[in-house]
Amino acid sequence: MKLHTREWGTGDRHAVLVHGVMSDSRCWRTVGPALAEKGYRVTAVDLRGHGHSPRSNEYTAELLAQDVVDTVAPHPELVMGHSLGGLTVSLAVERLQPERVVYVDPAFGPELPWWQRMLAPAFLRTLAWASAAAIARRNPRWDPLDVAIEVETMKSYDRAVIPVLVAPGSLRPPEEMHVPSLVVLADNSHLVKEDLADRLRDRGFAVRIVAGAGHTVNRDDFEGFMRALDGWI
Repeated sequence: MKLHTREWGTGDRHAVLVHGVMSDSRCWRTVGPALAEKGYRVTAVDLRGHGHSPRSNEYTAELLAQDVVDTVAPHPELVMGHSLGGLTVSLAVERLQPERVVYVDPAFGPELPWWQRMLAPAFLRTLAWASAAAIARRNPRWDPLDVAIEVETMKSYDRAVIPVLVAPGSLRPPEEMHVPSLVVLADNSHLVKEDLADRLRDRGFAVRIVAGAGHTVNRDDFEGFMRALDGWI
C-alpha cells in the first residue's frame, strides 16, 4: 500500500520518519524541520489506517512495515520510528537498508497477559475520545498545537489497527542489529523496561534515556530529544 507522506527540506541526505499508533506524520512537526535544517530531505509517512493514508480490512505489523518499504526510496541515511512506528521500522530495516536507525520509545514489549489483552481494546477506544483538556492534563509539557493534533488523530485513526498492539507475539524486539541503531527511551519507559534495554545493549544497540520525558519523547522535551540524537544525525 502506498502511504500518504509529508515532507520537509531538500537536502542531499534522506530521512524517513514513522509515527506511532493513534497518531500521524504531524507528530514530527518539530523534528522534521530540525532535520531539514541539518541538510536532510525528510519524508514522514501516515501509516495505514492513520492520517490521510488508506484504511484497510487487515492490519499486521508486517503489513505496516511493507507499506513503508513500498512508499519510500531505499537506502535512506536515517530512519526513525516512534512506538508502533519503531516496531514497524524494525521489521522493515532489512528491506530499507538505511545507514542508521533511531527507535524512539519503541513498541518492543512487554507481552501483555491475557486479561490485559482482553481489556486493552476498550481502553484504547476510550482514549480515542479524550478531550483536549484531558490530553493536556495527561501531557502537561506539550505545546497546545500538539494537543490539538492529538485530538484530531485519536478520533480519526482506524480502530481496527488495535489488534496489532495486543495480539500475542506482536510486540517483540529485534533479535539482532542490522545497521547502527540508537534507542531513545522515555524516562521509566513502559515499553522497554530495564532488562530489555540491557538485552538491546548486549546486541549492540546504543540506548539513551531522556530524563523526565514521557512516551512521546519529542513532544515532551524537544530540546532533550534532539540532544539525545547527538552523533546520530
